[in-house]
Amino acid sequence: MSRSLSVAVEPRPRSSEVVPLGELVRSLEQKSIECLAAKNMSLQARYVYGIIFLLINLCAWFIRDYGQRMLPHLHFFKACGNKGEKCFETLGVLRQTQIFFFLMFLTTLNTSKLYEVRNTWHSKWWALKFLLLVFSMVVTFFVTSDFIQLYGELARVGAGVFLVLQLVSVIEFITWWNNYWMPDENRKQSCYLGLFMSTVFYIASVFGIGLMFYLYTPNIECALNIFFVTWTAVLLVVMMAISLHSLVNRGLLSSGIMASYLVFLCWSAIRSEPVNDKCNPHKQTHGNSEWTTILGFLIAIGAIVMATFSTGIDSQSFQFKQDKAKSEDDIPYDYGFFHLVFSLGAMYFAMLFISWNLENSPRKWSIDVGWTSTWVKIVNEWFAATIYLWKLLSPIVRQPKVAGHETNNHVGP
Repeated sequence: MSRSLSVAVEPRPRSSEVVPLGELVRSLEQKSIECLAAKNMSLQARYVYGIIFLLINLCAWFIRDYGQRMLPHLHFFKACGNKGEKCFETLGVLRQTQIFFFLMFLTTLNTSKLYEVRNTWHSKWWALKFLLLVFSMVVTFFVTSDFIQLYGELARVGAGVFLVLQLVSVIEFITWWNNYWMPDENRKQSCYLGLFMSTVFYIASVFGIGLMFYLYTPNIECALNIFFVTWTAVLLVVMMAISLHSLVNRGLLSSGIMASYLVFLCWSAIRSEPVNDKCNPHKQTHGNSEWTTILGFLIAIGAIVMATFSTGIDSQSFQFKQDKAKSEDDIPYDYGFFHLVFSLGAMYFAMLFISWNLENSPRKWSIDVGWTSTWVKIVNEWFAATIYLWKLLSPIVRQPKVAGHETNNHVGP
């Protein structure tokens, strides 16, 4: 009797214990494969949204330049006025750049895991999103012009926020690039390539300054252009001097890249001056100038789309605290921030198409032309230099406070 009881309580064979463990391993492997596939789909979705962003802004340009001729039936919409004038040109641009990415921002905000429904909404369901896109572009023609004007005022603010985000992203990229090309014994990387690249950027910056003096300051009457170019040259010298100071010692590469960026902003600002101004030589006096205008227009659109895309996927540059360790099922980038940047980028595009002037009727194939556009870019240049200089000097400014705090802790009981 006792023997039968002992047999009854014997443990199960070892082979039966191996089966659940094998199933667990297979389950984990399957989950890892599914997470990887979901991440890849999410990463691919970014490019689709970039194409959608481009199409929305091309539609806004089409409505501005050709809408009145190609879409004459819009005057039947009550919100468009008697002749449809409130749905073309400036107001037409504002109507086309409003809703889609803002709705995507609201519906993907705070998404954190790949298994959430909002991740599926972000990465899939393209047919439904296509219907949402069409709806968002059509429904605005039923909105009153007063509301569109109010959105235009809001778009000015949103475009300014976009410029700030873009500046931070650019400066963070410059800092990363500078650190990447610094000498590193572990990677057996010398400083010669970084020194060569910094030399190239500085030569390009000096050449750009000289070219702007030659092209845009033909006489003393162009005092404003002389001031813009001269102040840009001063900023370049200040950045180089601070970068080489013994307390900073950040090298020449980052300041060289930043110098080229400031020269580009200054050149872009002067190019945005009205074409009938005597200090802007790019007047449309020749028949061949139209194709250069169109080419410049298309290049500008492509560059801004790329800038918006790169800023949208760079959410890490705007985090004020360290994130916890990422797990396998975390989303690869912040969906809410991504769509917010595209929404702000649409506002910025709208301001470029209307030259920041809600009462303006811009020329055909023009983008970002006018004194308002010029001053926006100049202020943007100065603000970029200020952020970069603060990034260089802030460790030195904060160092005495940190040292004093550590001394107090050491002397304390």
